[in-house]
Amino acid sequence: MELDYKAIGERIRRLRLEQRMTQAGLAERSDQEPSNLSHIERGATKLGLPTLVSIANALGVTADRLLFDSLEYADRVFEEEMENLLKDCTHQEQQIILHMIRSLKESLRQY
Repeated sequence: MELDYKAIGERIRRLRLEQRMTQAGLAERSDQEPSNLSHIERGATKLGLPTLVSIANALGVTADRLLFDSLEYADRVFEEEMENLLKDCTHQEQQIILHMIRSLKESLRQY
């Protein structure tokens, strides 16, 4: 299985921005060079396990949160991601999203 380093980098960037953290701030907290963190966020470099763990710790998330699209058994991480996406939605927005998910699921299963 090949890891999608671009997706991992995008997820790191999104989590960093959600926490209103700069690249320099995350680099310092994770003991990385800012230029290396930039490469990681763009998916331009492969990151090793120690780097992944230090970034996860600096962001206050689990490593599976950064890797979940590469894991076969990551149901809880997907559920948490959905919860995070919905938590700032109004009731009406949640109903619309639910309807869209049902329609999408039905369409996917038809093909």
